[in-house]
Amino acid sequence: MAAFSAWFWNERFWLPHNVTWADLADPAPGVEYPKAGHLLAAFPLALAIFFVRILFERFIASPCARCLHIQPSVGRRAPPHAVLEKVFTSITKDPDSRRLVGLSKQLDWEVRKVQRWFRQRRNQDKPSMHTKFCESMWRFTFYLCIFTFGFRFLWQCPWMWDTRLCWYGYPHQVMTPGLYCYYVTELAFYWSLMFSQFTDIKRKDFLIMFIHHLATVSLISFSYVNNMARVGSLVMCVHDASDFLLEAGKLANYAKYQRLCDLLFIVFSAAFFITRLVIYPVWVLNSTIFESWAIVGPYPSWWLFNSLLLVLQLLHIFWFYLIARIAAKAMLRGKVSKDVRSDVESSSGDECDAERPAASSPSPTGQNGTSCHAAKDGPQDLNGW
Repeated sequence: MAAFSAWFWNERFWLPHNVTWADLADPAPGVEYPKAGHLLAAFPLALAIFFVRILFERFIASPCARCLHIQPSVGRRAPPHAVLEKVFTSITKDPDSRRLVGLSKQLDWEVRKVQRWFRQRRNQDKPSMHTKFCESMWRFTFYLCIFTFGFRFLWQCPWMWDTRLCWYGYPHQVMTPGLYCYYVTELAFYWSLMFSQFTDIKRKDFLIMFIHHLATVSLISFSYVNNMARVGSLVMCVHDASDFLLEAGKLANYAKYQRLCDLLFIVFSAAFFITRLVIYPVWVLNSTIFESWAIVGPYPSWWLFNSLLLVLQLLHIFWFYLIARIAAKAMLRGKVSKDVRSDVESSSGDECDAERPAASSPSPTGQNGTSCHAAKDGPQDLNGW
């Protein structure tokens, strides 16, 4: 184990030339440098965030949903049946016509009755609008709070106004209490998302989002350990700037406030474009690639982090393409039929479409529904660092 640790934390990989871990281990009195052990505080904090979320959804989000007439729906449950349940869990949740005919003969049921059982069984696992509202309200609240805290903190930090200060004196840069709190809270939140993903609404992109959360946790952790926390705080703030707007749009959609949903989708799209496709490459990537090269010089982990940040920029471009495509479809058709990215639950497409009849008819407010489902089904959890 010691040999693996020594290999993994090889200072020739993680640190600039002529810098060792020993140089960061014993700072001057009153000075604190980042250490891997500091991040252990994220685990109990993640557990606390997870329990705070449960209390928030039960005692704050749920009453808010009821005030907006979003009630916990109790759908009709499929009657217990051992044979059909085995087919549903082991073979297919949406049998084709040939299998339906075979099951109807085996059970001496009408084909329509078998079909109805599978439809009810799929709907049984589908979360209600109330559940989705509570989940989005929690995410909206956290994203708004962490963005507000991060922006207020960075407003007072000199490296926000001169990004070259992210690299002067690197890696011998003091870890301030505010920066530590910002980093560990973000890290704890993503750990809590990894825990809660197994109890949240199950989506088709479950594995992709799990990998995304794991990559985010890794980037935050490693950037802290090798003291890239200053530029890391800029990356986190840029990404937090638009996430709460997406969740706000979902809330408006679930509450059936069409006009507000349309407005929030427009604001979210503009914020996403400005922060991810303008500020991030011009401000952040310019600093991590060119300013750091001139001041510190490249070293192995420098190539790794910049490669990951460039991949993240490619994802931004892809995500904005999806957002733009949703908006274009909305303007051309007067509605958004279905998003290319899945925020739709893992039940079959028939039930998803059945859940959203308003998409094929004029909205109650008399508008054409330009972005209601776009806000609901758009790229979720777009943080990348």
